[in-house]
Order: sequence, then structure tokens, then C-alpha cells
Amino acid sequence: MNDTNVWVLGGYQSDFARNLTREGGDFASLTAEVIDGTLASAGIAPREIEVLHVGNAFGELFAGQGHLGAMPATVRDEFWGLPASRHEAACASGSIAMLSAIADLRTGDYDCALVLGVELEKTVPGDQGARYLGAAAWAGHEGEEATFMWPYMFARVADEYDRRYGIDDRYLRAIAQLNLANAKRNPLAQTRGWDVPDLAVNGTDDGLNPPVEGRLRRYDCSQMTDGGAGVVLVSDRYLRAHPNVRPVARIAGWGHRTAGLGLEQKFAKSAEDTLIMPHVAQAVSQAFGRAGVALDGIDGLETHDCFSASEYMAIDHIGLTPPGQSWRAIEDGSIEMGGRLPINPSGGLIVGGHPVGATGVRMIVDAAKQVSDGAGDMQVEGASRFATLNIGGSTATTVSFVVEAAPAG
Repeated sequence: MNDTNVWVLGGYQSDFARNLTREGGDFASLTAEVIDGTLASAGIAPREIEVLHVGNAFGELFAGQGHLGAMPATVRDEFWGLPASRHEAACASGSIAMLSAIADLRTGDYDCALVLGVELEKTVPGDQGARYLGAAAWAGHEGEEATFMWPYMFARVADEYDRRYGIDDRYLRAIAQLNLANAKRNPLAQTRGWDVPDLAVNGTDDGLNPPVEGRLRRYDCSQMTDGGAGVVLVSDRYLRAHPNVRPVARIAGWGHRTAGLGLEQKFAKSAEDTLIMPHVAQAVSQAFGRAGVALDGIDGLETHDCFSASEYMAIDHIGLTPPGQSWRAIEDGSIEMGGRLPINPSGGLIVGGHPVGATGVRMIVDAAKQVSDGAGDMQVEGASRFATLNIGGSTATTVSFVVEAAPAG
């Protein structure tokens, strides 16, 4: 240990199939559940937590509740008086909370941090929820003609691939089909009990898979989700002071890039580049560089498939294929379980669930399970190093992590 390592002691995810509003729940009950589950997984008492970071994107809109950094102390007296902050970066809010906790530990200011991601999205009808989520776009400047902002925006991403390289929509359906199959093995996935049509056969059937915006259809799109996730992170100094504590994973690398809000801005900036969103590739490259690994040293990826088009983008932006040729990794099985780089063993966002402020933390929870051989039916055999790729808005905020197995003993 060199006093710069950050370790994962444990993590927790709520059941993303639940509707907390129908249960009579709120941010208080969700926060309490995630705190208790996370601390139990980590095997530590609340008094050991020194600092808290909360990821949440849309609390004010969906529940009229802001100031969520104070919610942990509201529901657990042990946290009264501890430093706590809420972080917002649209769908990357949880990852920004993670980065903030990592910085706290690496500076030596604190040795034990609790990171939470919480979001409620089923408090309003779906069309109203879609309008709330649109606040993460460039308000008043884009998507004015859209019925559903984010399907519209990522349909535009697919259109840009089509313009530059050509794209066959059957590969978008294949991504959705694969993630739907993966989610069947995830006991916490939102759609694990759904009966889904064969998208290779019925993917363009307007009755079974209706259009939403542009070329994107129902099963290309993530769901409205209530849920939360949490992790306990500790420093080397904490482990030295607690020799009987065994971490489950290490945060080996992280990358972070921010671009402007506008989607068309991004397309214009990358007009001469081979990649549509080069800043996304830069975030991944930074994480891999800090971890000291190349793509062939990664055993799997939890990526931000808010739509099938965003996973299609991830495939070539992480370097699994040359630019514009993501279809190759879909066609040859590279991203399937047992393939060269399994992607979204959890089912991802499309079918695993996407409570936006919690997604970045949930990815870390699943990555830590993978590298500690604790992923159950979702386990990638022999996984010792997993990556995550989490985006906010139309990739305005992009964060990537590399999580690796903790040494034995």
C-alpha cells in the first residue's frame, strides 16, 4: 500500500423493479434502506463513516425534494454533524459522487466514505417524467420538436453513425435483446420478469415493439426507475488501522470528461474526428491509463445503455472495434457472456433499470461483485478487472472507472 489506494468494502443495490410511490415510500425510506444495506455488506458500523456523498439528479422535479446531502443525517442519527454533499451531473450524478469520495480519501482528509445514489422517477406519469428528464439537455436550444427528449436525442446519435459510417438497425435490436437476456439472471433487474418478443424476428413490429422517437423503439429505451445503490470506500490508512477488514475490490483507475450540453455542438466538434464523441474515449483512456491496463486487460464492462444507441457508441469508443464498426463486436459475439468483452452482464440500463442518480454507483457495485466472484448467475468467469462507463446527458458528463480484485489474504 502506498496511501493512495481506494478500496471497496461492500455495496448494495435496491430492487429496481419496485415502485416506491405505490409502496408509500419516499427519499427518506429509500435512503435509509440503501444506507443499512450498504453498511451491512461492508460489515462496518455507522460510526466508522467519516464523510458522505450523495448522487441525485432530479429530486426537486420528481419529488419536490432538494438538499439530499442532508438526507442521510435525517434518517440516521449517527450521521448527524458529518460532512455530506449532494452531487448532480444528470445520469452521471452517482459517478461524480464517487469521484468526490475518492478525492477525499486520496487527500487523506478522511479514511472511510459512504457513497449513495438515490432517485425516484415513478412519482408522476411517464410523459411528465420524460419532460423532467429533459432538463439535462440544453433547455430551449434543442429537442424542441421531440415528444420524448432522450429517445429523440439518442436516435440522433444513431442517425449520426448512419451519416458517417452507415448503421443497420438490427444491431440496435441485438443489443437490446442481449441485455434483456442478461437481465433474466439478475435478481434485482427491473424487467427480469418481463416476457419480451424475439427482437430479431419482431423487432420492427409496431405492435410488439412500437416506435418511440426516430429509429428507436420501445425495447431500445431504458425505463423509468425508482432505486438506489451505495458503496463504502476506504483508504490504505483505514485498512492498516483495521487489519481484520478485507476489501472486496480496489478502484484502480478513473477518468472524467465534460463537454457542452448541446448534442449538435458535439457533432460539430467531432466533425473531423473518426469518433463521434472523442471526449468519451478520452475518459475511458484516462481510466485505463491510471489503472495501468489496456482494453485486453479488462474482463468486462458495465456501460451506459440508456438506449441501444449509447451502447453501440460505447463499443467503438472503448476501442473494441475500429470507429464506426461496433456492429462487428455484436455480430461475432464479443460482447456476450463468454465473449471477448462481456458488456452489461447485469442487463444494463435498458432492462436492469436506470434510477439516474444511482446508476453510476450501481455500476461500481456490480463491478465489485464481478471481481470478487460474487455476481451469482451474472458472473463473468475468472473476472479480475471490470470497467464502467457512465454518461450524463448527451455525453456532456462522462465518467469511467476500472475496478479490480483485491489481493488475497
